[in-house]
Order: sequence, then structure tokens, then C-alpha cells
Amino acid sequence: MGPGDLLLRLGVAAVLGSAIGLDRQRLDKSAGLRTHMLVCVGSALFMIVSAYGFDEVLQPGRIALDPSRVAAQVVSGIGFLGAGTIVVRRQSVHGLTTAASIWAVAAIGLAAGGALYVAATTATAIMLVILIVIKPVEERIVGHGHVERRTFKLVVTESFALDAIESCFHKTGVEVRGLRVRDGNGHGERVIEIACGPSSESAALMLAAELKSMEGVREVAFE
Repeated sequence: MGPGDLLLRLGVAAVLGSAIGLDRQRLDKSAGLRTHMLVCVGSALFMIVSAYGFDEVLQPGRIALDPSRVAAQVVSGIGFLGAGTIVVRRQSVHGLTTAASIWAVAAIGLAAGGALYVAATTATAIMLVILIVIKPVEERIVGHGHVERRTFKLVVTESFALDAIESCFHKTGVEVRGLRVRDGNGHGERVIEIACGPSSESAALMLAAELKSMEGVREVAFE
């Protein structure tokens, strides 16, 4: 392989990786422009090394080469990097799309390293459509607001009626998953913690306002 071909393959990998990384960077994701470029260029280099890096030690009839061995390790090895972008917060999983984009960018890098430029470019274009165009369509079908499980914390007086909570939650359409009552810090004060089902930010704010207006409620917070 000549220097020009080497530069072309690594350059194509860098450009295609940056196209995906820019979208992730725009959305302020944990893995952005540089991460996607590094993964794509690194994968391309692994492919080049796997296919051409051992030519000097080959001996016909004695030492054979399987050009897929090094490149195949990228498919399984990239998983650790993707796993680092996945977090669980408030009982919801975040970062799956970014992890998937890193995994797919590695595949693009392997294709660029193998001089499969049409496949690499086409895959990049399809990924950009999925990340940019499909997202608003998905939100329109599934729902506009971001939903996640929440916990409400109420500080109430002893006169507060627990049965009033049910009607308040029913009114806003938020499901109650669990409830715990404990003594508060002040005299005659109780703390009620309510685990809820998924709800949007607007629904949570509406519910907080409804709870705060109830008799005997001193403080309302949710997370």
C-alpha cells in the first residue's frame, strides 16, 4: 500500500466520523466530535494493519495470514467504550443512542480502512438520517415531552389526609408506584415520598402545583 492510499483511507475515516460526531456534539452528548473521529480513524487503522501489516513475515506454505483477525476484535472491543456512555439516572437509561453511534462509527472506519468507500459513505448518510431526521418523527409518534420516572417529596402537617393524594394524581394522569411516610424534622410534621410512573416535565410541574395547593402541604419537591 502506498502513502497516498493510506492517507486517503484514514482521511475518509476522519471525515465520515466527524459527520456523525458533529451531530452528537450539537446535542451536547458525552461522546462528541473528537470521540467519533478517533473511533473511526482508529478502526480504519486496525483494518489497514490487519490486512497489510504482516506482509513481511508471510511465508508461502508456512505462515498464512487471516486479514480479518485484528479487524474482528474491533467489533467486540468497541463495546467497552460504548458502555461508558450509558448511564442510569432516575431509573431511566440514557446514552444508548450515543453508544450505538460509536459502535456504528467503528464499522464505518473498518469499511474506510478496507477501501469500501461507497459502503462507508452510504452508511454515514443513513446514520445521519436516523439521528437527525428520524428523531422528530419518533417524538411525534411516541410523544413530544421527555418522560422519566420521578419521586415526589411532600412535607405535610398531621392534618393532611393521605387519601386526597389519589385524586390529585388521577387528575394529572400520573401513576403512583409506591408511597412512604416518615416523621419530619418539625413538630407535628410528616414527610411523604411518592414514587411515580413516567411523566413529562410539564405533567410533573402541574402535579407539583396541584399538590402544593392542597390543605396541610407545606413543601413539594420532585426529582
